[in-house]
Amino acid sequence: MGRIVVSENVSLDGVIQDPNGDEGYIHGGWFAQIADADREAWAEAAFEEALNAQALLFGRRSYQFFAALWPFRSGQFAERLNNMPKYVVSSTLSNCEWNNSTILKGNVVTAVSDLKREFSGDIVVYASFKLVHTLIEHDLIDEFRMTIYPFVLGTGERLFDETSDKKPLRLLDSRTIGAGLAHLAYELARDA
Repeated sequence: MGRIVVSENVSLDGVIQDPNGDEGYIHGGWFAQIADADREAWAEAAFEEALNAQALLFGRRSYQFFAALWPFRSGQFAERLNNMPKYVVSSTLSNCEWNNSTILKGNVVTAVSDLKREFSGDIVVYASFKLVHTLIEHDLIDEFRMTIYPFVLGTGERLFDETSDKKPLRLLDSRTIGAGLAHLAYELARDA
């Protein structure tokens, strides 16, 4: 069975909104405000994660953002993302322009549960905070991987939203990326 792995860039206070500054959010663009060496170290870690993933899963908005950028990029990382299977949860998209993409329609919980049965490895979710909130609520996430950026933004969409019950997690890994980023990995503690 496949594993849903949420991989997010997060401010110290949990904000995931507009890291690139493309959405007009008042505190957007924080990804570009880190040191070049940290950004290079992040790119290496992100590429390694993509190499180990079997597929990508997106919400519609994040899919459209990635699909507008990655097909026009070059290099090993772009080649990996462009060629791997991609799934987008959407009730409004009718077709996908990005190669190897499939729309998952209908009930999100059923569609993602079925997707997990199709794979034996990691299905990585980038961005897609609305989808992530739904997956958290229905205990469909197996692992959270968070790269923590040294900013407190105060406002903005957050990785973790209200849930109907607590979600116990177990630490899998903690390390630094470059000199200024922290990377934390947690799995859902299903036996807690």
